Amino acid sequence: MPASAVTPPVPSPRDPVPPVLAEVVRSGFVEGRHRGSLVLLDADGAVELALGDVTQPVFPRSSNKPMQAAGVLRAGLDLSGERLALAAASHSGEPFHRDLVHKMLDEQGLDEALLQCPPDLPLDAEERETYLASGEVRSRVTMNCSGKHTAMLAACALREWPQDSYLDPAHPLQRLIHEVVEDAAGEKVAAVGTDGCGAPLLAISLTGLARAYRTFALADPASAEGRVATAMRTHPEYVAGTRRPDTWLMRAVPGTLSKMGAEAVQAVALPDGRSLAFKVEDGGGRALGPVLARALRLMGVESPVVERIGRAPVSGGAGVVGEIRAAF
Repeated sequence: MPASAVTPPVPSPRDPVPPVLAEVVRSGFVEGRHRGSLVLLDADGAVELALGDVTQPVFPRSSNKPMQAAGVLRAGLDLSGERLALAAASHSGEPFHRDLVHKMLDEQGLDEALLQCPPDLPLDAEERETYLASGEVRSRVTMNCSGKHTAMLAACALREWPQDSYLDPAHPLQRLIHEVVEDAAGEKVAAVGTDGCGAPLLAISLTGLARAYRTFALADPASAEGRVATAMRTHPEYVAGTRRPDTWLMRAVPGTLSKMGAEAVQAVALPDGRSLAFKVEDGGGRALGPVLARALRLMGVESPVVERIGRAPVSGGAGVVGEIRAAF
């Protein structure tokens, strides 16, 4: 590639150093820190707490999936229940996830080869060991975004839109999803990138992300947003998996919406419209649980699940010698 064709790096807009959201404590010694930004919105949608810069755009990664699922509904695809939850999922690759993806492909008359998400192993570590021990290999269906990709392909088939280019940001389906994101977030998409699964990735602020989850939590049940919210709340194990915090939280606190994203992004909305969004700056997923648990406590969520989500032990040898803890 000639030098003139190389795009120069874009300077990061985050100049002030974000605050520490979590500390890694080993044997009583703080050996590491995770910085980031976090916003809490009250029931009216006003900012109740802001740590760091919550107005600069971030890539929400898979926290955008409820909006992508609403996009396929706006396109006319009739999904509900477990199928719609799986369309909004970063599933763990457990057998019931894989089985439903295969079933959805068959129901829609689609071939697995049409999926443009990359072949992968199960997202869940325990399931990954079982999967490999049984002699299985990476597949597109096992990839955690396969439910979303199946729904996108099905929407294209329904509308007679091109299927080979369904991940192009200029594709009619992706333009529709772009509109859903902007409508829900109440702001313009600041940048378009490519997610790990190959789908267009739309940047919004953390405040916009929290606002979007509030929009879904309070939406008319008959709307696309309300239908996605109902599916996620009713079938949280299809949104994540049996050993995942999103599932635990949506099961334990009825009416809650919760969805993590890669690079340590998390968004949650409570049934009354209070919502949160945060991103750990270095993408350290080990900080997600402690930060989420602390944010939920600040929102007044009283449930044993909060302690379960926040538990992040640090091991030493065969024992526990410390923890990752929230620092705000």
